Amino acid sequence: MVLHEIYLQVPAEHIAYVKFIFESYEEVGIIRTVDRKKAVIVLLAMNDFLDTGRAILAALEKEIPLREIPRPTDMKDDWFMAELAAESLTR
Repeated sequence: MVLHEIYLQVPAEHIAYVKFIFESYEEVGIIRTVDRKKAVIVLLAMNDFLDTGRAILAALEKEIPLREIPRPTDMKDDWFMAELAAESLTR
């Protein structure tokens, strides 16, 4: 199985809402905050749930401002995401 990372920038006041929505869809994916100051989050989704995760993001885009961004090069806030980034460099 492959873990997909979808990085998003959202207004900081909407981060908790996005996390709540994904928590309500069990097993689709998890949301991690990558950078609190820049309001960057990441959706981690496995292959089997990637289409569903993208559909949820498309629905959220109609409610709140969010945009997909490239993986940040300086992930400092979230140790887990920093580890994943380092691991991907060794592949």
